[in-house]
Amino acid sequence: MNRVDGLEVSLSTALAADNQIYTLPGEAFPLGSSVRENGVNFSVYSKDATRVTLHLFASADATGPFRSFELSPALHKRGHYWFIFVGNIGHGQYYGFQVDGPWLPERGLRFDSEKVLIDPYCQAVGFGRNYSRQRAIGTGSNMDACMKSIVVDHSGFDWQDDVAPRHSLTDTIIYEMHVAGFTRHPSSGVVSAKKGTFSGIIEKIPYLKSLGVTAVELMPVQQFDVDDAPEGRDNYWGYSPINFFAVHADYSVEKAPLSAIDEFKTLVRELHKADIEVILDVVFNHTSEGDEHGPTFCFKGLQNGAYYLLDKKTGGYGNYSGCGNTCNANHSVLRRMIIDALHYWVTEMHVDGFRFDLASVLARDSQGHPMKEPPLLWSIDSDPILCSTKIIAEAWDAAGLYQVGSFIGDRWNEWNGKFRDDVRAFWRGDAGYVSRFASRVLGSPDMYCSRHHSPHRSVNFICAHDGFTLNDLVSYSEKHNEANGEGNRDGDNHNLSSNYGVEGPTEIAEIESLRHRQCKNMLATLFLALGTPMLNMGDEVRRTQQGNNNAYCQDNELSWFDWGLVDTHSDLLRFVTLLSQLRTAEPTIDWNMHMSLNSVLEDVGIRWHGIQPDQPDWSENSHSIALTVYHPITQDELYVICNAFWDPLEFTLPDRHCSDWHLVINTAKPSPHDIYPIDEAPLYTRDTILATGRSMIVMVAKATQATK
Repeated sequence: MNRVDGLEVSLSTALAADNQIYTLPGEAFPLGSSVRENGVNFSVYSKDATRVTLHLFASADATGPFRSFELSPALHKRGHYWFIFVGNIGHGQYYGFQVDGPWLPERGLRFDSEKVLIDPYCQAVGFGRNYSRQRAIGTGSNMDACMKSIVVDHSGFDWQDDVAPRHSLTDTIIYEMHVAGFTRHPSSGVVSAKKGTFSGIIEKIPYLKSLGVTAVELMPVQQFDVDDAPEGRDNYWGYSPINFFAVHADYSVEKAPLSAIDEFKTLVRELHKADIEVILDVVFNHTSEGDEHGPTFCFKGLQNGAYYLLDKKTGGYGNYSGCGNTCNANHSVLRRMIIDALHYWVTEMHVDGFRFDLASVLARDSQGHPMKEPPLLWSIDSDPILCSTKIIAEAWDAAGLYQVGSFIGDRWNEWNGKFRDDVRAFWRGDAGYVSRFASRVLGSPDMYCSRHHSPHRSVNFICAHDGFTLNDLVSYSEKHNEANGEGNRDGDNHNLSSNYGVEGPTEIAEIESLRHRQCKNMLATLFLALGTPMLNMGDEVRRTQQGNNNAYCQDNELSWFDWGLVDTHSDLLRFVTLLSQLRTAEPTIDWNMHMSLNSVLEDVGIRWHGIQPDQPDWSENSHSIALTVYHPITQDELYVICNAFWDPLEFTLPDRHCSDWHLVINTAKPSPHDIYPIDEAPLYTRDTILATGRSMIVMVAKATQATK
């Protein structure tokens, strides 16, 4: 006999007649499905549910359950948690819930007993051939067309003594990439079965290694609904999560949920062997369930108000994400689930960090108001399990909350949208950007010095998945998103781009030469600036999206990495590879890792120059700036000229404290004379140097052994 909450339960009467499946009351912790010695414990949160039924399915394609268990509030509920133990089932078992309760949308309660719900804590999700997003919308049962949760046992994977690289931010170079788009193009050279998969990336690790990448930032790999897109198109980017724990099954060779877990783990393990970290782009600001017109997959039907921001008067959904709903991230239930999900990805999946999509949403309270001390963000910042990870905020949301430079916390790094905008504007030749550009190159002290932040707080980027590619930034003056089917109304209109005379591709040599040089200028700025650089997939070889700056629904060659460009633009690839080497050429002593940006800037002895030493032009109409910096460890000096004028300018070189100047970079020169390895940089003996219009020059004076 078993005693549970004062009630006696007979095991013999709980035994099932078929397959010896039996039930016991179970436990509330842990949440989700947990494999035990003789079965599986299930636990789910639902405060206002009146009835919970657990269904077991034979497969993803099953149109109905082979066993169902209605949970008794007396035996299977404690507090707001419903739970049950089912014996003689285990890894790979498909299941789902039906949950009944009040249907009072105006009060935020949207229980629908006809809909099959997945477990919010499940670690794999199965889509049958009959799955229908539409059937999860409106009235009626979707039993024969539902997605299903899957029980997962992680004990069988061989991590082979996996060790996380744990690169300091001083040494970090991030490569943002789309899992499928990286190898799906016919030119990738990856065997057909592995195209667009985690395994496909493994085959390209040598490329990433040669590029100098120390971390890959993977666009969403949490299970998402590809059908959450305009009719006739797929959700390619994946910013539409169904679940925060499960791996997106379509990124595996077998397109199967369980094999996707092992294949992802294998990718992480092999990247770690190559000394490359894995950062996940995670979406905790909204889900694929959308607004009141969207489907009911999980959260809506379990406890709507615990997971979403709701209008207290109407029960309608707050939409600070621009995607129909907004996660109630500082509600105790969802806050705990997000932390649990992060712990899972770190401890079980061995990932090294996270980039939080629209992270400012996570700073809003249950009414949508920004909080001064948001509990979730501080919990992430101070969490001991996450203390060795990199945490990066996209420090804005879709409703205008812009927190770049003011995001909370001690450990958070920020996608620096101002770096992107000001560097683009400066090199385009816009008036009034010299001072802003100078600040971005120095790690944005105007934003980070007052709070004594690290010099690496700023994650610098020119381009990312959202917006123009680098090639398109210098090839198009306007966005061209017609293929998205939204009348070119989608996507940002503020791109700070230029076509330099012709919209799109051109055979005019002068324009093409200028575009190529501008690519080099912005890439060199990215790699030489203080902060942590992030390179967008394919920008090292001028990948194009033909002017589409919002290719979220373009799962085709428009978005994929065309590997033929590796040969077409091999000179630019060489340029980026050597930039990576230059960035890491200095001794790896983390002399600035534990210093504030203020202290670092004081130590490097910055001098600003114009065409004459120590005479910078900060005026509104200035388009050029130069500076020298001094490395306090090596005693090397660096002289950088940035000329965004359309005409050439002659600069008088400043005095140096040690050896002669050597020319490392001149973006106006053809390859291989545009950049040299630092130990092969040719001596420059003249007192002046001509900087071609819209070009960048970098020179170094290496300290002699006697001066070190």
